Amino acid sequence: MSSENYRVEKQNAVYFLTFTVTDWVDVFTRLNYRIIIAESLDYCRKNKGLKLYAWCLMTNHIHLVCSIEAPFRMTDFLRDYKKFTAKAVLDDIEHLTESRRDWMLYRFEFAGKFDNRIENYRFWQDKSHPIELTTTEMIQQRINYIHENPVRTGLVAKAEDYLYSSARNYAGMSYIIEIDLI
Repeated sequence: MSSENYRVEKQNAVYFLTFTVTDWVDVFTRLNYRIIIAESLDYCRKNKGLKLYAWCLMTNHIHLVCSIEAPFRMTDFLRDYKKFTAKAVLDDIEHLTESRRDWMLYRFEFAGKFDNRIENYRFWQDKSHPIELTTTEMIQQRINYIHENPVRTGLVAKAEDYLYSSARNYAGMSYIIEIDLI
């Protein structure tokens, strides 16, 4: 698919999104970074009009099925969420004990070196690959895809066993983030 197929055309439609860490660096193997991502999603649900239908945080990317309620805009959410989480995670990498600190910061610095919009580091890849989901069938297919991601990679045997996923919400189990069930 060409990049022009990945645009937010309708600000309040339901979208499938993927945020990927630069160079697919496995940042989210550490609990403190996962907490930043989860707490930021929860904050956006409570304060920024985010309707979160499904999510799954893997070691180097996150998938979402979500929409934004008016007057908020999807493009603002994408910009602000990625900017805030990048700053927060990078701050932890720089200031907390992180055995991979120098290597990760070098990767993020190199990735941002050739983009004059980047001051120091590029944490997230530029694109979020928003795909508008226009039918209930499309929404359900993406939710299933998201929930099966940790199963396909061998992290868990059953989707609902993965803590950083909305599969737990749909299974009626304890969860990390409250979602908007479909």
